[in-house]
Amino acid sequence: MSAFPHAKFLLSAAAAAQFPADHGAEVAFAGRSNAGKSSAINALVGQRALARASKTPGRTRLINFFALAAEARLVDLPGYGYASAPERERRAWPALIEALRRRNSLRGVFLIVDARRGIGEGDAALLQWAAGRPAHVLLAKCDKLSRAEGRKALADARDALGEGAAVQLFSAHSGEGVEQARQVLVAWLAIHH
Repeated sequence: MSAFPHAKFLLSAAAAAQFPADHGAEVAFAGRSNAGKSSAINALVGQRALARASKTPGRTRLINFFALAAEARLVDLPGYGYASAPERERRAWPALIEALRRRNSLRGVFLIVDARRGIGEGDAALLQWAAGRPAHVLLAKCDKLSRAEGRKALADARDALGEGAAVQLFSAHSGEGVEQARQVLVAWLAIHH
């Protein structure tokens, strides 16, 4: 049973003019390439292939919008830190991301971080970009850590983030933390299901 049975791909935007109308509520998903962003989206939505996961880093090159319910959208941002995209596309990203930040409908940002890597420079920069909006960090792939390593990763992330964001362990594979993160998503989007 999908948490969002009517979730569907809406559009890919290469320019801000292609974004959906700025009303309703949307939540952005960001993270380094290969952090597990697509897998996290699919686990939270309860669909196996809503967002396409790839072994190749830097696969998401455009800003992808998904409709979860009426007036509720999920926004999948291009991964950062590694980009196989052409230089011309990479140069267009900052303006696109900035246009997204100015939207009234943006309610919060999920930042997906590989639990084995911890909070990096790009992650800190993304949280600065999101300043003023709630941020929730998913320490993904925590199933690849022992319990003790997971506790340490969580403590280290809390130290690095301070009051800047909420943080939790998460595994799309084992299901750890999925329901907790889904509750945050639902609250931000104000969906009743």
